[in-house]
Amino acid sequence: MNKLRQALLLTLLTLTSFLSFGQDFILHNVQGQTLNNKGELISFTNMVVEQGKVAMLNVSDEQLAEMQLKKIDGQGKHVLPGLIDAHGHILRLGETLLQVDVRDLPSATATVEAVAEYARKHPQQTWITGRGWNQVLWPGKAYPTATQLDEFIADKPVWLERVDGHAGWANSKALEMAGITKDTLDPPGGKIIRDDNGNPTGILIDNAMKPVDELLPKKDESRYQAQLDAVGSHLLSLGITSAHDAGISKAEYDFYQSQVKQEALPFRVYAMLSATDPALQDMLKAGYIERDDDMLSIRSVKVYGDGALGSRGAAMLEPYSDAPHNHGLLVTAEKDLKPLFDTVIGANFQLNYHAIGDKANRLALDQFANTFSVVGGRELRHRVEHAQVINVDDILRFKALNIIPSMQPTHATSDMNMAEDRVGKARLAGAYAWQTFLQQGSPVAFGSDFPVELANPFYGLHAAVTRQNRDNMPQGGWIAEEAVTLQQAFRGFTLDAAYSAHQDDVIGTLEVGKWADFIVVDRDLFSIPAEQIWRIQVLQTWIAGERRFSR
Repeated sequence: MNKLRQALLLTLLTLTSFLSFGQDFILHNVQGQTLNNKGELISFTNMVVEQGKVAMLNVSDEQLAEMQLKKIDGQGKHVLPGLIDAHGHILRLGETLLQVDVRDLPSATATVEAVAEYARKHPQQTWITGRGWNQVLWPGKAYPTATQLDEFIADKPVWLERVDGHAGWANSKALEMAGITKDTLDPPGGKIIRDDNGNPTGILIDNAMKPVDELLPKKDESRYQAQLDAVGSHLLSLGITSAHDAGISKAEYDFYQSQVKQEALPFRVYAMLSATDPALQDMLKAGYIERDDDMLSIRSVKVYGDGALGSRGAAMLEPYSDAPHNHGLLVTAEKDLKPLFDTVIGANFQLNYHAIGDKANRLALDQFANTFSVVGGRELRHRVEHAQVINVDDILRFKALNIIPSMQPTHATSDMNMAEDRVGKARLAGAYAWQTFLQQGSPVAFGSDFPVELANPFYGLHAAVTRQNRDNMPQGGWIAEEAVTLQQAFRGFTLDAAYSAHQDDVIGTLEVGKWADFIVVDRDLFSIPAEQIWRIQVLQTWIAGERRFSR
């Protein structure tokens, strides 16, 4: 029995309230809130669930008394539809939960010490891997070096991904094994950071990471299972009932299908095929992967445009303000976009393009327009993932082309300490522009980009509404005019996230005929002060009328 099933069994045995009675029941005496398909907020005090779906809301006391269904007393608690994360990396988060976590450490020295301690506790591991470092948070903001890691761990390879996943920090052993030397050329779409003598420092950007990535121990089904077990219990505890996996390999594609056939997926998965996988053509030819229970849907492709802002890999139209000779990186060459877009969209798949810099966003819009004129496919709800720094002239084009901006609110509050340094104040006019998109009528799908950011959707709701970090800084919010209302933010994590996955007819709201995916929380999201939103705790998580988590 795997860890997730053990945890769920323990929950069943120890729970003293909200007992699970199967898929047919009446949940009553609750303070429930949901949007309808028009985006209007409605309240309910009871909900009838039959065969895993919402059958009725707000039935009268007389009807309630007559119904011959199990009745669950909600004890006046607050109920919301299950939250949807429209952009994450499911198994990568699972992997992160199983390795050394160096997020938010205050210096390179503190990070190295944490890695060394982890290595001492896990002597059997042939590689020491981890994720989460961010030099912007450190004194001096300088990149770390292999030498710093070598001082503590020189006999086995160490590989630590930056928080955004677009840079890696290797020790000398890892560089040696990857064959990266002074004579190694920067690959297309990548950069090797070097010292004054041209020697690699240990920092590899974007495509330059591949030689190390390819050496990491290969993942088999047992490792995927461990990752899924870890991430499943984690996301369910945060109230996430559906997550969009932004870029899966053929091995992960097969693993998800195996899991769903065994009814073993812990939450709903909307997976995007990785455009770089050698088996992409075969997966496109196989067509959509969809099920009657809507637990797994694969009908989209993730295309990689550029890098990230923090590592200066986001592709910019003009040079970086703090690196005047650097325009960033295109991970997928411009010449390769047309055949790739035409192939994916020609196969009737949704195309979701990673674009952080204004150049990458413009290239995406240009290519969408070109492909629509050649092969059609405008109706497929294509997306730009991140849509982070955009030339103001290009924002209107999202609406004109029916492109959905898929954005992550906590990116703004994480990036606010360096974004102006990177691109200057003028270019921030089109950055993290959630309200501008909404005002022009673009649906905005919200997510977290876990494990780049923490997966808690209430952190995202808080950031979207306040434009502040969890210390409620800066006062008044960062670029406060782009803050959204709570109802808009809630829609981004529910209805619009579902819409961006072609699933708004089955999830995203608690309406008759949709799956009964809902959460029970410890306070009223719509009445508490905005600065407290991130403190909300999930008490229970239900999918299709079955309880999957209870605190």
